[in-house]
Amino acid sequence: MLSVEEQMQYIERGAEEIIIYDDLKRKLEDSIKNNKPLRIKAGFDPTAPDLHLGHTVLIQKLKHFQDLGHQVIFLIGDFTGMIGDPSGKSETRKALTAEEVKKNAETYKEQVFKILNPEKTEIAFNSHWMGKMTAADMIRLSSCYTVARMLERDDFTKRYKANKAIAIHEFLYPLVQAYDSVALKADVELGGTDQKFNLLVGREIQKAYGQKPQIALTMPILEGLDGVQKMSKSLNNYVGITENPDDMFGKLMSVSDDLMFRYMLLLSDRSMESIENVKSDIKAGKLHPMRIKKDFAAEIVERFHNRASAENARKNFEKVFSKRENPDEMPIVEYTGMDLLKIIRDVKFAPSNSEARRLAKQGAVSLNGEKVYDLERIPEPGEYVLKVGKRKFAKLICK
Repeated sequence: MLSVEEQMQYIERGAEEIIIYDDLKRKLEDSIKNNKPLRIKAGFDPTAPDLHLGHTVLIQKLKHFQDLGHQVIFLIGDFTGMIGDPSGKSETRKALTAEEVKKNAETYKEQVFKILNPEKTEIAFNSHWMGKMTAADMIRLSSCYTVARMLERDDFTKRYKANKAIAIHEFLYPLVQAYDSVALKADVELGGTDQKFNLLVGREIQKAYGQKPQIALTMPILEGLDGVQKMSKSLNNYVGITENPDDMFGKLMSVSDDLMFRYMLLLSDRSMESIENVKSDIKAGKLHPMRIKKDFAAEIVERFHNRASAENARKNFEKVFSKRENPDEMPIVEYTGMDLLKIIRDVKFAPSNSEARRLAKQGAVSLNGEKVYDLERIPEPGEYVLKVGKRKFAKLICK
């Protein structure tokens, strides 16, 4: 096992805050002395069926602890998911149904092992202990924290002052998340910066139940492809980890150079020394940022697919964007008497008619390299290469 100093250097990579820093060092010292791995917890409410790269920041940090020989716990909040996390919410969040939670949880289990070693990962569901908790148990848990302390939470404070409703069950969310740390005997809990309050409640509840308080380690919220707002499906600035290799590669190539280095810091397996050397070489003119961006995009595609897919995605990107050629592989679709608007919707190249028309107006729709502005047009019989946006291609056989 590495020394405390070596482990801390690895753990601190990309971290926003460690509470309490010296206590973590002491826990690591005890871990080495007793040859006993620390228990590292990160919880995820299965609120959507697919994860994106923003979710994987915490999973990547779990991997760092796993690489150091500690026991990582990927906690699926199937119970808390039915409450709804109020973090950062200006109004009461809609809770998921048991069926939605179960379905999403299964996909999470599959996706997390794209990063973590399944043989060394403990998967836990908080319904296993919360489902057995009696009303008396819940009352005892609720007695461990005050309403005044709960209202110190920023989002609760804003809603309270604005006369916006705060449901009682929302106060239970941080308490249940905190009790998860008791049930799992967590030494360290990871969370985004928006989870700091919940992580600190965990420390207090552990003490109330006679345990040593966990270390709270927060990670930054990953910006989306726009480099401004947090990565989110609703903002359409995300990279989904189940996306096809070409789309994943192309999206990562679209980010700015500065954002690329932030992504590398939080998501890449490259060492910090390697990243700093790359920065120096680019500044000195020895390396072009495009080369490094391609290497990083290939690394991420390989992680969630495989090496062959990463190499093929890189090849296709270079063909399309460097040589302005069509990709080797594209879906082949046959149509009879259908206009381009319906075709684009049918192949799912645009989520709506209005979005398809917007793309056409911007010159982002073409047939065989010629821009098309009239989407009501029905193509003459023949074969065409339809291109929508920068990365979507299909071979049309119109009869």
